Amino acid sequence: MAITKILTINDSGVKFAGKHLKQAIEYIIDREKTQGGRFVTGINCQPENAFCQMKATKIKYGKTDKRQGYHLIISFEEGEVTPDIAFEIIGKFVEEYLGQSYEAVYSVHDNTAHVHGHIIFNSVNYATGRKYRYEKGDWAKIIQPITNRLCEEYGLSTIDIEEYGKQRNERYKDWNEFRDGKLIWRDMIKRDLDACVMQSNSFEEFIDLLVEKGYDIKQNQYLAVKPQGMQRFCRCKSLGEDYTEESIRRRIAEDLLTSYANRNRKGNSYEVEAPKDEFLRRTKLSGIQKTYYARVCRIRRLEKLPYSKAWQYREEIRKLQEYHERYLFLVKNDIHSLVELVAVSNNLEAKVKECQTERRQLYRDKRRFEPLFAIVDKMDRFFPAEQSYQGGDTFFEKEHLQYEMLRKELDRQGYTKTELKAIRKQFEGKISGNYEKRKAAGRNLRLSKCMIDEIRSGLELAESRQQEMDRTNREEQPKR
Repeated sequence: MAITKILTINDSGVKFAGKHLKQAIEYIIDREKTQGGRFVTGINCQPENAFCQMKATKIKYGKTDKRQGYHLIISFEEGEVTPDIAFEIIGKFVEEYLGQSYEAVYSVHDNTAHVHGHIIFNSVNYATGRKYRYEKGDWAKIIQPITNRLCEEYGLSTIDIEEYGKQRNERYKDWNEFRDGKLIWRDMIKRDLDACVMQSNSFEEFIDLLVEKGYDIKQNQYLAVKPQGMQRFCRCKSLGEDYTEESIRRRIAEDLLTSYANRNRKGNSYEVEAPKDEFLRRTKLSGIQKTYYARVCRIRRLEKLPYSKAWQYREEIRKLQEYHERYLFLVKNDIHSLVELVAVSNNLEAKVKECQTERRQLYRDKRRFEPLFAIVDKMDRFFPAEQSYQGGDTFFEKEHLQYEMLRKELDRQGYTKTELKAIRKQFEGKISGNYEKRKAAGRNLRLSKCMIDEIRSGLELAESRQQEMDRTNREEQPKR
């Protein structure tokens, strides 16, 4: 499986506009990363003179500023491909995607666990002088399909472009929500609003208290607030019915603290509560479980800090989630020592390799059916015409004959269209299940390795401190 990413190389903003382009080329042709330059070559230019040739093209067409070039990265899954095969695949990609239009340098880096390739190409077409233009959707329509097809030619697995796009969009959405405060500040803002409601005798005083807490306020059609560090205003009505301007005015007028308490007792709480059982101390904690549980408890002091100042301790919130995840991992796997953690990590590593082997076998089995699946797809395209022909419309006789020829071919192979559709669905289900298993095992493997490194570093530091203390004690002892 190979995933292609495209990055931009922009004007450096100084007199030497091509500085970033030059640095990018130097990075990808580094001899230490490319077996002494063995996995480096260029198209429409020489790698060692690539920057000068690209610069000359820019000068020729008077386009030396703004976007300087593009950087494509093709990453292969660990252990699935050799550097030589990766180099061949990337070469074919460059020929197909850029060959007739742009000066490009490409290489393969094999100095990491994941073999990956780099392609740097000029932003200006050397033949026409036009600048390369990446349109929205080009990755899914053009770039990744080329990579998938080349991987198939070499018997490698491919990614589901639609599914990968959905996951990437979800990650982007999650990042936007994190950046704009929705994941961190939604309940924090609600708590601050509740506190100001309870302390206010009027709506104007309520606004003043929010300003004192560091909020920016907008009172247009809807009341909106923004704490320090949040990039966008949050409409109060989006927090729930109790936070519209009308509801806030009503709650201030009622001025009943008991009603607030009653709402909490009924479950309509305005406080941030940890999900049940997640932070409860487990019985019989020992060893490293205690270590991570203690870290979770120490960082949970954040609940007592002013919520309007959340931007000041966003990193601590991230650490809380991180330590909590590690603590639950240790408890669920009944890990009490470094030795047990290493054993679990080794099992996870074996599980990942097992999933990779299973995935390769699934794709090999699926490829044997691809010609038959292609016949089924053709039959589906002719099916509406076949129905019309069976209904008496002889205009579709040609399509009917083609449909019958395809059906007979399936009969000769010993399959029906329904059977093949069921087989394809089974393959899709198995491949999807394999992906989920591999993703979960890989995530837990990374988590375990991170904890192993962290614990070993801690032990080494403790040992070093103990040795220093012993040495100090010996020096302080009176000489006899």
